Amino acid sequence: MSVRKLKPITPGQRFRVVNGFDAITTDKPEKSLLTPKKRSGGRNNQGKMTMRYKGGGHKKRYRIIDFKRDKQGVPATVATIEYDPNRTAFIALLNYQDGEKRYVIAQNGLQVGQNIVSGTNVAPEIGNAMPLSDIPLGTIISCIELRPGQGAVMARSAGSFAQLMARDGKFATVKLPSGEVRLILANCVATIGAVSNSDHQLIVGGKAGRTRWLGRRPRTRPVVMNPVDHPMGGGEGRSSGGHPRSRKGLPAKGYRTRSKTKASNKYIVERRKK
Repeated sequence: MSVRKLKPITPGQRFRVVNGFDAITTDKPEKSLLTPKKRSGGRNNQGKMTMRYKGGGHKKRYRIIDFKRDKQGVPATVATIEYDPNRTAFIALLNYQDGEKRYVIAQNGLQVGQNIVSGTNVAPEIGNAMPLSDIPLGTIISCIELRPGQGAVMARSAGSFAQLMARDGKFATVKLPSGEVRLILANCVATIGAVSNSDHQLIVGGKAGRTRWLGRRPRTRPVVMNPVDHPMGGGEGRSSGGHPRSRKGLPAKGYRTRSKTKASNKYIVERRKK
C-alpha cells in the first residue's frame, strides 16, 4: 500500500496524490461477474430531481461481490487483486476447487496464490470467513453480518476493521469502526483481517474535474443561499449562518437523531463518540 505525489507539471496535478496501486495485479475484470450499472442522476421514475448534486461521472460496470461467503468448506485460491470503481476497497477474484469463480472484498495482506476458505472450524487466517463464535477474542475482523445469512453489511470500506471483544451466550461483543460497541449474534459470519486499500484516505483529487468523474456535481453551501432555500441562508453581507442545521431544520454537528425507542438500542453496549 502506497500513495504517489505527482510532479506539478499541470495546475491539476499540483496537489494531486494518487494511489500507488501496488496491490493490484490485473486491470481486466472477470467478464462472467460483470453486470451493467444504470445511473439515476438523482432523478425518480418521473424524471424529477429528488437528490441534489448527483449526475455525470464515468461509465461503470458492477462487479458481483460475494458478501455472504456461503460456499462453506470449499477451498479457493486468490487469482487476482483488482480495482473496483464501485467501492473504495480492492476486490479479490477467487477460483474455487469446484471451478466456480467469485469476487470478495480483499483484506489487507491478501496475496495472489493464497488459499482461503469459509465455514466453521477453519483457521483464523487473513481472508477466511467464519462465525463470530469460532473467532478468537481480540481478533481484527471486517465484512461483518448483522443478521445470520444476510451477508456482510459492516466494516466493508477501505481500511476499516472491527475487533471482537467478548462472547456471552448467543451474543458476541464487537467494537465497530465508529467506536460503537455492539452485541451481534455469534452465528453471524465475519472475515479475518482489515479491509484493503488503507491509504485511500490519503488520496487528494487535485482538481474539481476528478470529483465530476466520480459523479458528484458542485454543491452549494447553505450559508450563501437565500432564507427561502435554507435555514442558514440570508443575512446582510457575509453572515456566519447561525446554528448549523439541515435544509429541513434539523440541528446538525452533534445533535443526536437516533430514536430513543428504537428496538435495536438494547444491543448497543456503548454509543460511538461524538
